[in-house]
Amino acid sequence: MLKLSGEALMGSKDFGIDLDTINSITNQISIVFNKGIKLSLVVGGGNIFRGISASSEGMDRSSADYTGMMATVINSLILQNSLEQKGIATRVLSAIKMDTVCESYIRRRAIRHIEKKRIVIFAAGTGNPYFTTDTAAALRASEMKCDVLFKATKVDGIYDKDPKINKNAKKLYDLNYDYVINNNLRIMDTASISLAKENKIPILVFSILEKDSFVKIIEGKGSYTIIK
Repeated sequence: MLKLSGEALMGSKDFGIDLDTINSITNQISIVFNKGIKLSLVVGGGNIFRGISASSEGMDRSSADYTGMMATVINSLILQNSLEQKGIATRVLSAIKMDTVCESYIRRRAIRHIEKKRIVIFAAGTGNPYFTTDTAAALRASEMKCDVLFKATKVDGIYDKDPKINKNAKKLYDLNYDYVINNNLRIMDTASISLAKENKIPILVFSILEKDSFVKIIEGKGSYTIIK
């Protein structure tokens, strides 16, 4: 399972979608997929709309979260288009019914798509407000019985401090689930870490913006932090 943050799709922009970045990301995904590795994706929507931010500014939380789910569908359809341009069969399955643009999520259907060597993109989070797309990624990874959850961000791992602010931030390479939860590291929400722990799914945190980073990690190289 590859979890892409919405912010990673912005590239160097402050908002929205950078098509060159999308192309770079899907190039990496296609290389990994063509190695015979079964892949599914969950993508966030923070590059378009963040439900929590809107809620903090007075918008009803449920309405804000549903709006954020719509943003993830937009991102999913763009990723699907980019992957299919590279000749890779891809299906978007949404937790919210919207049959005119994509399929509705049904677990057995998703498994069947994966068995048929298609990439499945899970959109609209869990379909419920108050849950993040990180939780959706851990949930779908558990349902699909994934071997590992890749958390793709704009940073090449987990640090003890914000590396963008503090030059002395120390990178943490190998962590356990409880350490992440107890120290409130906030790389993913507690629910997603707990789900991964319960189902024994290791989490690899890396930067999708570094050249060929996803491919390198699949080959046992690259820079990342592992949570297990």
